[in-house]
Amino acid sequence: MNISPALIKAYARMGQKGAAAGIGMMELAKNDPDMRVVVADSVAIASLDRFYNSYPERVINAGISEQSMIGIAAGLSSEDGRAVYACTYAAFVLVKAIEFVRHNLAYHQFNVKIVGNSAGFAMETLSISHWATEDIAMARALPNMTILSAADSLEAIKMVKAAHDVKGPVYVRLSGLLNCPIVYVNDFEYEIGKANELKEGEGVTIIATGMMVREALDAAELLAAKGINARVVDMHTIKPLDTACVDKAMADSKLLVSVEEHSIIGGLGGAIAEYLSEKGNAPRLVRIGVGDFYGKLGDLRYCWEQHGLTASQIAERIEKELNK
Repeated sequence: MNISPALIKAYARMGQKGAAAGIGMMELAKNDPDMRVVVADSVAIASLDRFYNSYPERVINAGISEQSMIGIAAGLSSEDGRAVYACTYAAFVLVKAIEFVRHNLAYHQFNVKIVGNSAGFAMETLSISHWATEDIAMARALPNMTILSAADSLEAIKMVKAAHDVKGPVYVRLSGLLNCPIVYVNDFEYEIGKANELKEGEGVTIIATGMMVREALDAAELLAAKGINARVVDMHTIKPLDTACVDKAMADSKLLVSVEEHSIIGGLGGAIAEYLSEKGNAPRLVRIGVGDFYGKLGDLRYCWEQHGLTASQIAERIEKELNK
């Protein structure tokens, strides 16, 4: 498929979940007649309208029951190993159905792809019940689980397609709103487990994931104006972590910075910290993410600001850490 800059802009307008379901999963369905989709409660909320209209016989709505959704998906996949996509809010699928995910997917290694929509603070004023800021930590603790986190709509499309080729459970984390900021202005090769270096630099490496990749790039521009040349990496695969990328950063950076719209406990920063803890003479790591507290409800950027996740705050934090 030839993906032009114009198409990339169109995907961005759809948001990550709209592009993933309306473009990526539609392409998969054309080539895999056995693929099935299970959704919890709302086809529309999961942006599956187009998919459902084209393949209504391939969609099962489990209702407001994330546990049932995972159970049904596991049952479908257990019969013949077919790929099954289970789609709902990221805030619900692991928090409410963690036992089913653990027993039915991680343990049995069934070929189910969990698509968690509206991760981080994307649900804005619906507050903590609909925020997903601990989901990566939950998924990371489960053996046999691959974890992916999309930076923009184009990557979300590539991510749901790449997940299809993994024979086992995958958690695909999608975040942001409509008109998702663009990170990849041109088509690119996507490979699970291999991070993408988006900006060269030295001395400082910013390793970001999800919506924070765009903020990290913007922060790097602010730092460049002050003479600080920071490398920026899109760590789209949280598990398995691209340790070769971290090794490269260790070799030529005196400061490593992780940035994520997720708790600083157990997410990308936690994964990097665990890896560095076994290395000698590792550079200092600064984890920027959701703090260990519940903030006030508000729109997306207001939520980010409470945790220091905007580009200007990230740049300011890095400058402060370098001056220590």
